[in-house]
Amino acid sequence: MSWYAYCIAERKVFPELGRHRRPIPLAGVTGLFGNQTFLFPAGDLAVIVSEHSAEDSARTDQQVAKDHARVIGECFKLSTVLPFRFNTTFADDDCLRRSVRSNQRHFLANVERLRGKAEMHLKVLVDDICPGTAARDMTVGQQYLTSLRESASRQRERQSKARALSLQMHRMFLPIAEEITCKRIDSGKMLLDIAHLIDNKTIERYQNKYSSATQQLKECRMQLSGPWPPYHFVHKSSSTPTHNA
Repeated sequence: MSWYAYCIAERKVFPELGRHRRPIPLAGVTGLFGNQTFLFPAGDLAVIVSEHSAEDSARTDQQVAKDHARVIGECFKLSTVLPFRFNTTFADDDCLRRSVRSNQRHFLANVERLRGKAEMHLKVLVDDICPGTAARDMTVGQQYLTSLRESASRQRERQSKARALSLQMHRMFLPIAEEITCKRIDSGKMLLDIAHLIDNKTIERYQNKYSSATQQLKECRMQLSGPWPPYHFVHKSSSTPTHNA
């Protein structure tokens, strides 16, 4: 039997598992394609899974991705979770057990690190500091070199603007950790995509800070979503902002 894996959770949160060594149904949570979800016991952890077939792999689409996230979100209400990437599958019981056993120390450390924490997601849209993107003169010689220097200068200025804005966001929201990307979009604006890891107890305060930030930063269009499971923070112990302007 192949398994589709959604996330890893703490076994102790599910007393119904007891001393079971075999998967048991997870009540109230429907998986992909309406399949029953199961709690798969693995030491001190439980893996949330549903049955999977080769035909299911051929049916993946946007709705399936949403259902994957929905199951993780439902489990996040019950336990600290370590989300699996979309379309993670295991060929059989032994394959799943070996994978969890070989990484158990890492998984347990991440569960401990992320316990009681959630991810908030900010999108910040701002005018490009260097909107001019004229076609580069490809003739050999001084004009081409000048064009290259101007392009490099624009890139540095965008990165500087993105760093300054992300630092301002950090000082406003004071997250435990953050993951930031920046890119120039077709409309000629810059988009900062910001994931903040925060304590569950501070969600309301974070939302209040967001309301204040939208009033203070009139030049920015901002959008907030969350709280979410800590998708951006599962595979690392610390986060460093990344700028891809």
